[in-house]
This record gives sequence, C-alpha cells and structure tokens, in this order.
Amino acid sequence: MPQYLLSIYQPDGGVPDAETMARITTDLHRLNEELRETGSWVFTGGLHAPSSATVVRAGGMITDGPYLEGKEHIGGIWVITALDLDAALRWGRKAADATTLPIEVRPFQDVPSF
Repeated sequence: MPQYLLSIYQPDGGVPDAETMARITTDLHRLNEELRETGSWVFTGGLHAPSSATVVRAGGMITDGPYLEGKEHIGGIWVITALDLDAALRWGRKAADATTLPIEVRPFQDVPSF
C-alpha cells in the first residue's frame, strides 16, 4: 500500500492559549487512534522549533538554523499508508481540522530499497 507524508505547516511565533492547545491535543490523540484502528498509521512525531535545526551541506559545511527562512516551518509529521491519494487527502483534511493548520500531503516515491 502506498505511503504518504502529512506535514504540519506551523506558523512561527508563540503557541496558542492553554484551552486551544488542550483541544488540539485531544483532537490529535483521537486522529492518531483512528489512524491506528484503520491500519493507516506508520509513524508520527512533533518537531522542536526551527532554531534547534542544524543543516549539513555537501563537503561538510554545517550551519545553525533552518535551511530556508520563512514565516512557517514544519511542526510535525505523519507517515501513513492509504489506498490512494484521495484516501490520503481525507486523512490530511482530518489532520487540518485537528491541528487547525495547513497540512501538506505528499506521496513517497515507489522505488526499490537501496
């Protein structure tokens, strides 16, 4: 079954108030349970702030911070399995509703293991 990456586009800046965060946390827990129950869940994880990033470039050059400057960053991801893109997009809509943030849905390439 194809795998898809669902990425949370999180705005830079502060976090929502405690009440909003509690609701989001509950909704995310519910979404993750539904993904597990349907056999679609592979992996999920939240990321630290972009300031914790380190970029390694070819030739060994290492720099602090994110690769690109922007007003948004990837705040977390899911790797899921879905029958097709339409099914993955349904999960993306559920994730957007749970997080109240944009979700990018992108298929993994179907290539043999290296």
